Amino acid sequence: MKEMVLVSGGAGYIGSHTAVELINAGYDVVVADNLSNSDMSGVEGVRKITGVDVPFVNVDCCDKEAFRRVFEQYKFNSVIHFAAFKAVGESVTDPMKYYRNNLTSFMNVVDLMREFGRQNIVFSSSATVYGEADHLPVTEQTPRKPATSAYGNTKQMCEDILRDSVTAYDGLKGIALRYFNPIGAHPSALIGELPRGVPQNLVPFITQTAAGVRECLSVFGDDYPTPDGSCLRDYIDVVDLAKAHVVAITRMVEGRNKEAYEIFNVGTGNGTSVLELVHSFERVNGLKLNYKIAPRRPGDVVAIWADTTLANKELGWKAERSLDDTLRSAWAWEKHVRGIK
Repeated sequence: MKEMVLVSGGAGYIGSHTAVELINAGYDVVVADNLSNSDMSGVEGVRKITGVDVPFVNVDCCDKEAFRRVFEQYKFNSVIHFAAFKAVGESVTDPMKYYRNNLTSFMNVVDLMREFGRQNIVFSSSATVYGEADHLPVTEQTPRKPATSAYGNTKQMCEDILRDSVTAYDGLKGIALRYFNPIGAHPSALIGELPRGVPQNLVPFITQTAAGVRECLSVFGDDYPTPDGSCLRDYIDVVDLAKAHVVAITRMVEGRNKEAYEIFNVGTGNGTSVLELVHSFERVNGLKLNYKIAPRRPGDVVAIWADTTLANKELGWKAERSLDDTLRSAWAWEKHVRGIK
């Protein structure tokens, strides 16, 4: 019998790509999602890519009794937890929405894993836990700074909850993957990032501007202390990121984890500016984007990129897809969604 993994938030962007890679690696998958920031196209895309009729449960992870029924019905031993609100700007203006949703859903996962004797959890953390780091690139030993947004603070708090839980409760093992800026889409163009309303992330706004859905792309700030004045980020292909979740689960399933709680950075190790990304997208796809410089956005850090040495060594994982290929996949996905030839 195959090992089964519950993917909470598995209809979303990163969750759907991770479901594909889990199946490719030989795992059974069950997806749980309340579709608050996604729809069934993600699940249907996973089914088409893999040829597997992946079970889907429409459930809010904050509803503990409803979520308990997922644990009762399916005999998974491992959980990858993505379900969370994720818009940094919105979390600054409506912090309670983020604390209530992101913390409750994660605490319910941990509680139910204890109740049902399930062992392995991979938590979807974020480079936002580092805040404005004093030294770059950041390693797993880089001190966490006070979060610049409620979103980032929920990631720090959930890491602490996971650390304390695996210390206190025998049999529970956890890995927090601190990942950087996921972009791109599956090479099939059957799944990708599909934000509701106005995109909060850069690349969907770029592709929607290229497709004519958005009139103009705003680059938030050109006066940062960086080479071209725009923020620096570590942009990682979503398929590479998904594969990191698979090797993290496999590490625990096979008992190769060195500690009950482990942390890994998941990025490329390269810093790319917002303007560099815009110009790279134009170059690889043969397009010109209408963009303007806008004021700085609340909650944005100036620059951050990863030192991925630990993940490369311990997980045997590294980012493989080039930025050019990733930006081509992002445009192919947007064209698929919009019916553009």
